[in-house]
Amino acid sequence: MKGVVDLEAGEGGLYPGIGYGENELRWGFIRKVYGILTAQILLTTIISSFTVLYAPLNDTLTDSPGLLFALAILPLVLLCPLYLYRERHPLNFVFLGLFTVCLSLTIGVACANTEGKIVLEALILTSAVVCSLTGYTFWAAKKGKDFSYLGPVLFAGLIVLLTTSFIQMFFPLGPTSVAIFGGLGAILFAAYLVYDTDNLIKRHSYDDYIWASVVLYLDILNLFLSLLNMLKGMQSDG
Repeated sequence: MKGVVDLEAGEGGLYPGIGYGENELRWGFIRKVYGILTAQILLTTIISSFTVLYAPLNDTLTDSPGLLFALAILPLVLLCPLYLYRERHPLNFVFLGLFTVCLSLTIGVACANTEGKIVLEALILTSAVVCSLTGYTFWAAKKGKDFSYLGPVLFAGLIVLLTTSFIQMFFPLGPTSVAIFGGLGAILFAAYLVYDTDNLIKRHSYDDYIWASVVLYLDILNLFLSLLNMLKGMQSDG
């Protein structure tokens, strides 16, 4: 009948085969996740901007390698209780807040020690990539495409990237290599964004809103940092 949307045929639904009730519940879950993600990004923007603009804070962090290292490690430590208590309110939001604040401070230091033009370019590129790939993934899911096969490949790529980053701590690479690895990192985390958005649409349980927001937040932050490194390396090489 004209005007009737057939969800089972993939018309109007998030993906083919989803029922009307499930579609409504899933959309509610997605809105909740993006609401939390937006709050995280806003908090990160505020804290990192304050770190950049308030010189004493940036100087304290920059001149204290131990403190900066602790801020870099603490989010990794917090991931454990954050995952274990992801469905326990209000503990899940407490750990999420601590996790976001720690990462925001490290982002602020990275931006404070980078030319403003490069930070702006990385921010614009990150926004463009996130918006376009998110829109593409929702469109692809509606058309029946699946990205779950990317999981093992992306994990292998992440291990290679982390190993390379660890080696660079002891054997610093030149600006050209930094730019190349930054570009490869950007491609990796852009692909992770597609993979995790696909999981958000199809696979996360409705109680997984905290963890779903965390993985998307990490994808976006790592994409931004990779682009920042790429642009810094390109400028130094030029």
